[in-house]
Amino acid sequence: MATNFKGNEKEANALDVYIKLIRASESLSNRINAVLDKKGLTISQFSVMDALYNLGPLSQKDLGKKILRSGGNITMVIDNLEKQNLVERERSQADRRFFIIHLTRKGKTFFAKIFPTFLGSVVKEFSVLTIKEQIEFQRMCKLIGLKE
Repeated sequence: MATNFKGNEKEANALDVYIKLIRASESLSNRINAVLDKKGLTISQFSVMDALYNLGPLSQKDLGKKILRSGGNITMVIDNLEKQNLVERERSQADRRFFIIHLTRKGKTFFAKIFPTFLGSVVKEFSVLTIKEQIEFQRMCKLIGLKE
């Protein structure tokens, strides 16, 4: 859906790119969320498990920063994963105000089992682009994401 905005070419083009990027992101997210929902996870829960699986135990604060979630949101996500016995909190010995979050054995097994399905979905989604286009898209997204 293009914009009907009648500003100058630079403004109209930037707005059109923004609209297309957001719509593509939302559409992709909806399809990936459906895959994760079948496994009983939200994208935030999956992201927490992914970070812990690949980076090891992290503080709750660092997890929030890593997956771009607020303190309140990350607490709720971890609470729900803890209820399923997929993660556990451990009080930091260095600073008792902080919790270190670990994947449980069940969490590691569960993540290792569902990751191939997730990855297959992601590969399928981006198969509309050539490898060269995917690399260029990564470069452009990084430029936008790191802009200050």
